[in-house]
Amino acid sequence: MTDTLRPIALHVQRETILAYAEITGDYNPIHVDPEFAASTPMGGVIAHGTMSLNLLWQSIAATLGDDALHRTSLDLRFVRPVRIGDTVEAGGARRPERIDAWEVWVRNAAGEPVISGTATLVAA
Repeated sequence: MTDTLRPIALHVQRETILAYAEITGDYNPIHVDPEFAASTPMGGVIAHGTMSLNLLWQSIAATLGDDALHRTSLDLRFVRPVRIGDTVEAGGARRPERIDAWEVWVRNAAGEPVISGTATLVAA
């Protein structure tokens, strides 16, 4: 097994968020309505958290294979929002004390965590 997960990146545009809303049916105004979103504590539109999470699943699949998706348990924290114009990248590194676990993350271009946690591969 590899010690690092293959990085997967996405540059988030308004169109990306709208396409994700259409795919998921999640039209929460914090994601799609700039006027409403500006009036919230977030201060503007934010991307769906699960959109960033999907990058992590893609990283796991690209590294460990599609079968690993059915055998991976995630323990995650959503740390900060992703905004229009952000580039985010998902990846991970094997935890030194465990052969079956990776410290995983999604980070913005400044290297700040967006999502952080652990992925554990469950035995088949």
